[in-house]
Amino acid sequence: MRLDGFGLLVRDMGKMIRFYRDILGFEIKEEENTSNVYLVKDGTLFLLYGRKDFEKMTSRRYEYIKGLNGHFEIALYVDTFEEVDEAYRKAVENGATSVLEPELEPWGQRTCYIADPEGNLIEIGSWNKPYEEKDLTEG
Repeated sequence: MRLDGFGLLVRDMGKMIRFYRDILGFEIKEEENTSNVYLVKDGTLFLLYGRKDFEKMTSRRYEYIKGLNGHFEIALYVDTFEEVDEAYRKAVENGATSVLEPELEPWGQRTCYIADPEGNLIEIGSWNKPYEEKDLTEG
């Protein structure tokens, strides 16, 4: 099996599309008024499912967390420490909830956390080197 993408079950489709598209730069593949919306970020499929539509399709009811969701995170990478600060500032100015302001961690990564409009955690981090080099070890 290969990871094709991942999805979120959302309450307010329009608000979530605008956040991921306009604030975080995800590409949307169709109109906002559909029940299942496909977005793409760096070749990874990112799906937004309307909660009621998904429940109808699966003939089940689900429970949803209100407030911050601590079940998972979405991790985004930028090439420089400065870009961490800029992405954080832009996101918070445009409605993201601040969870952790940018800080340099003991392991050498600058990171911050925000939450999307429905409380899902998003990490924005950098090792202060290009994405293609971030996992290369020196020496």
